[in-house]
This record gives sequence, C-alpha cells and structure tokens, in this order.
Amino acid sequence: MQTSSITITQIAVMSIAAGICVANIYYNQPILGDIAKSLNVTTSRAGIMSVLAQAGYGLGLFFLTPLGDKLNRKNLILALMAALVAVLIGITFVQNFFWLCIFSLLTGLCSVAAQVILPMAASMDSKNRGRTVGIIFTGILVGILAARVVSGFIAEWLSWRHVYGISAGMVLLSMLLIYFALPNVKPGFSGSYINLLGSTLQQFKRFPLLRKTALLGALAFGIFCSFWTTLTFQLSGEPFNYKSDVIGLFGILAIAAALLAPLFGKLADKGNPNRAHIISMALVLLSIILVKIYPFSVIAFVISVLLLDVGVQATQVTNVATIYTLDETAHSRINTAYMTTYFIGGALGSFVGIQCWSAGGWQLVTWQMLLWCVLALAIVLSGLLSKKNKIS
Repeated sequence: MQTSSITITQIAVMSIAAGICVANIYYNQPILGDIAKSLNVTTSRAGIMSVLAQAGYGLGLFFLTPLGDKLNRKNLILALMAALVAVLIGITFVQNFFWLCIFSLLTGLCSVAAQVILPMAASMDSKNRGRTVGIIFTGILVGILAARVVSGFIAEWLSWRHVYGISAGMVLLSMLLIYFALPNVKPGFSGSYINLLGSTLQQFKRFPLLRKTALLGALAFGIFCSFWTTLTFQLSGEPFNYKSDVIGLFGILAIAAALLAPLFGKLADKGNPNRAHIISMALVLLSIILVKIYPFSVIAFVISVLLLDVGVQATQVTNVATIYTLDETAHSRINTAYMTTYFIGGALGSFVGIQCWSAGGWQLVTWQMLLWCVLALAIVLSGLLSKKNKIS
C-alpha cells in the first residue's frame, strides 16, 4: 500500500541500517588470517566462512526477501535484525570453527534485512522514488565497501572478535532507529508462501523491462567484482608491491565515488534512465581502457577506481529506481528477482576474473571486462533503438 510521503529522517535511518546490515557479509575478508590463527585452522579453510556468508545472503534473497510483500515489512526487518544481533554475538564468543561456519551462513541469511528495507523505501516515496532508492542503495554500497577497511582497522588495534561485537551493537542501535522512525506498511500479497516464491519467478515473465535491467545489472556488477577481485593481485605484484593496508585505501576512493550514485537516480525520476545508462556505462568503459593502456600507473588506477565505481553504482541505482515503477504491490518480489540475478552476475565476474588472471594476467582480465562492458552497452543501445522505432 502506498504511503503519502517519506521524511529525510526516515531515508537516513533506512540508508544507515541497510549499510550496517549488509556490511556483515564482508567483514571477514581482510581478517581471515587472524581468524585462522585464533581457531587453529588454515587460511584456506577459514575462507569457507566467506563463501558461506555469501551463500546465506543468496538463500535469504530468494527465500526471505519476498516475504516483504506478504508480511509487515517493518516487523520483518526488525525480526531479521534481532536474529542478526544474536548471530553476531555468537561469532564474538565462538571457540569452534564448525559453529563459526554455521554462524557465517546465518549472518548472510539475516543480513538480507537490507533488501527488505530497499523496496520499503520505494513504496514510501512515489514522487522522488529514484532519488530515495539511490540514497538507500548508496548506504548499501558504502556498507559493502567500508566493511573491509573497518574490519581490518579494528582487528589490527583490538581483535577480530571485536569486529563482530561492535557490529552487534551497531545493528542493535539501528533496530531502535527503525522501530521509532518507520511506519507500519500493510502487505499487498495474500497468497501462500509457496505461491509467493512462484510469483517471484513469474515477475521475469511479466516484465520485459525487468529482464533487461536484471541482465544489465548482472553484467555491470560482474565487471565490478572482476575488477576488485583481481585488483589485489595486480597491486601486490611488481612494480607496486603494495601491502593489504595500502590496497585497502582504494576502497576509500570507491566509497567517495559511490556517494555520487544518487545523482543518477534523479535522472531516472525525470524519465531519462537510458541517458543515465549511457553515461554510466561510458564511464565504466573509459575506466577499463585506462588501466589496460596504463597497467603500471598508480594515477591510472586511482582515476579508474573513481570512474568504475561511479559508473557501476549509477547503473544499479538507475536500474533499481526503474524496476520499482513496474508494480507497487510486488516490490519485494521484483527486488528479489533483480538482486538474485545481480549477485549471480557478481559471482560469475569474480570467477571469470580469477580464471583470466591465472591464464593471462591483467591484460586478459581487462579484455574480458571490456567484453562484458560491450555487452552491457549493447543492451542499453537496443533499448534506445526500440524506443525510437516505437516513436517513428
């Protein structure tokens, strides 16, 4: 059910809460070595918890986020966040690697509260939906990008357990903000849970625009993940020889770039999603070409990070703002369909990037990213051509 308005305070609360929730999936990546040493396991074995966190998030996306159309969204968000607090406390005190793996899976599962917040924000603002969704999505992106920097810093000065203990406190504080700031929004789906899941898959059949934006989003996020997965390899080798703390500084650049993404949500509000897509994918293309031509230039990588992150995040913000115009009663299911495809694209991008690095180093990595970018541009241009043909 559409509510009449949304306040700046509510937007800020949802953006902060979404970022804090999703960050929990990525805290483990820079501190796997510390965790492995603490629990007497190998680093490669400790890496399983990172995979399980991602797997839990994927499961939560498909099986839990559609419930936002069937249940009271505010109550669902609070329930997921309460469970997340309990899981994070469990990780803080866990002494057994098996239970750490279980908690990691549950962390990903409960962190999908962020993906219930996003469609709730869209349902609360029909006038400036693109701008509002852009701000919430930026909160999610900042959470993803900042998690690695924050966890490494806390683990260095305190311990890896403090990362999760502090996070539990932050999630709890976010729960209180959600409880007092957000309204209760009645759900729009009255069928069974099985019908709800089936209806989620049917959204692809209902909306060709959803299929197009989902594929575009998957390609853009695939480029993003491929770049960031292999960037560490490139910068840690000759001639850079950077350590992890220096490489982590590039994540701060990415955060700054992500803050510009809501500007593209405004273009979507004005009815110009294709223009926003052309600009954003052009930035992505330029960023890849830059580090392909100058693979050993620090300045080139700094500029490339800024261009790539603005381009990719702007693409996602425009996509999300666009799909929320399709059916207000199915926002959660549409979001699930889109975000599941989105994260599949990211996983494929990471996998292909690693394989390309092993086979041909940075040059092959950049070639495959260029290919993904060309495919994304082809999707955008096909939309422009079809629109012109309808007008003529």
